[in-house]
Amino acid sequence: MEREDGTEKLTRAGLNLIQQALSIFDSDLRLAVSNRQYQRMFDLPDHLTRPGTTFEETIRYLVLRGEYGAVTDTEDAVRLRVEQARAFQPHYMERKRANGMTISVEGSPLPQGGWVTVYTDITGIKAQEALLRGRSEELSGELLDHAERLAQANRELAATNAALEEAKRELTEMEARTRLVTEMMPAHIAHVDPGLFYTYSNRRLSAVMPGSLSDIVGRHASEALGPETFSKIRPGLVRALSGEAHVFEITHDHSGRRIRIALTPDRGAGDRAQGVYILSTDVTEETQARAALGQTAKRELAAQLTSGLAHDFANLLTIILGLQGRIERLPQLPEGAGELVRATLAAARRGGTLLDRIAAISGPREVRPQPTDLGALFGDLQIMARPSLPEGMTIEVIGPPEDGAVLVDAGSLQDSLLNLILNARDAIAASGTGAGRIMLSARAVRDTWLEVAVSDTGPGFSPEALDHGLDPFFTTKGGEGSGLGLSMVYDHTKLQGGTVKLANRPEGGASVTLRLPLRRAGTARQTPLLVLLVEDSEEIRTDLREMLRSLDHNVIEAASADEALDLSELPGIDLVLSDINLPGQLSGLDLAQRLSARHHPARLVLMTSLPPGDPLRNRAGSVPVLTKPFGPAELSAHLVRKEAA
Repeated sequence: MEREDGTEKLTRAGLNLIQQALSIFDSDLRLAVSNRQYQRMFDLPDHLTRPGTTFEETIRYLVLRGEYGAVTDTEDAVRLRVEQARAFQPHYMERKRANGMTISVEGSPLPQGGWVTVYTDITGIKAQEALLRGRSEELSGELLDHAERLAQANRELAATNAALEEAKRELTEMEARTRLVTEMMPAHIAHVDPGLFYTYSNRRLSAVMPGSLSDIVGRHASEALGPETFSKIRPGLVRALSGEAHVFEITHDHSGRRIRIALTPDRGAGDRAQGVYILSTDVTEETQARAALGQTAKRELAAQLTSGLAHDFANLLTIILGLQGRIERLPQLPEGAGELVRATLAAARRGGTLLDRIAAISGPREVRPQPTDLGALFGDLQIMARPSLPEGMTIEVIGPPEDGAVLVDAGSLQDSLLNLILNARDAIAASGTGAGRIMLSARAVRDTWLEVAVSDTGPGFSPEALDHGLDPFFTTKGGEGSGLGLSMVYDHTKLQGGTVKLANRPEGGASVTLRLPLRRAGTARQTPLLVLLVEDSEEIRTDLREMLRSLDHNVIEAASADEALDLSELPGIDLVLSDINLPGQLSGLDLAQRLSARHHPARLVLMTSLPPGDPLRNRAGSVPVLTKPFGPAELSAHLVRKEAA
């Protein structure tokens, strides 16, 4: 601050030593700086030389004092000079003051607004000119007039040259600042003429579009950008040359980047464009973010749809599973009825798998292992797949799977195998023979892995398919395939901790082997429990009661959380199985909290149709949640895991 004050004092002292008068008014027509000669030349009072004094006050004082001679309308004279000052035009003039002094007035506008004026006393110069005219009889009056005009013109030219030099300096600084700014911007800024030759460019083209030229001024756009990129931009340049400003995006083939291009016509002095200004920006990350946001929006929408529909759909599937299970347990079923019941149960379980798929859109998929009889699962697959096979094509199970149930996600495994069977059907059909075999097999490997294979007698995998068959969107079916079948199988298998192997059979045909962790289901019967079943739907409650009784459990029932709290006082209750969504003020979650607060000895298991990831379901915390629909085997496996815990 002290240095600034010292500099200001030195500047003011230097200005006071100048023999010419000087004043600087800002853009608001207020005095910013003046020297001592300014006050002396015009004999101004002190208050008119203080910073902040308005130009209008000074002019009014000079007009009233007669500086400009006799004036009939003071205010009109003041207004006229104030309006001239607001124009900020550079000027040079000479005038004779009322006191006989002749002065030259040289004014120049400032870049920040306002102007600086220098007043020079040229009375002596004018006197010399008059003396020369009077004493030099041999000089003609015309020559003297010419000399006077030449002297005045020289003074005006000197003032004009000074103004031009200042303007040149400012333009040079402005151009340097503009170029620095354009070079610092993370975008390509350029200008092309009507022939599409670059007349200006910063050095960012190769950074925005890798592989493009850097030094492009004077080059044609097709040479600078390359033929592929130029072909994408050329229609936009033609539109801009016709006078239409617009913005569009392209994909740069060489780098794969997404580029946003803004084109603005350079109209020049006329209506027709004299060229085009170009702004090219890399918006790859923005595009990826937009895609991610769009996917997030889809997930949120899917989650809302799932939450709204899954409950009723899952309840319907639960009823179907319960009714079919009861039919399956009826004695003396007609011939073929058992097979139809098993097929219906398999279709209902696939409906549950569909709910899982919808839920996977909005959250992670839940793996649901359950005791599974592979022989029955393979039989269901044969029943479901056989109608889709053409005449002459068969599906068979080679070597029955090992006896005993294994713990696998049956819905996921069935879905994967059905995909592989349909792929094998398409491969055999594509070979042109129309006939062939699809083989389904399973075996245990070192009592650690369960290998399930789908093989066929088709043409087998191509080398490319063996390398990339598991990649998403890879397909050998052209426009008829989505390329998601094998990748879905791979995803389901990896979720269960397994692997997928593609191979060709030595005798011809393809083989896909799923290797899953081998976990055998326990064969010991569960200890009978007294179960408090809480479910508001009478149909579902009936099916669940029969399901629990078939597992040798005893059941008491409640239709609401309030009723369940009253029944929980009964002695001997071992397990409370409650739906999350219940009528009334209390939900299944509230029921769990109330029982926990009472230190009730019964274990609690919740059930729901809500998909994994739903906020209401997540509030269950450490309480186990059973996803509807489910069958007796899944319920039994769930209760066994909880007892072991």
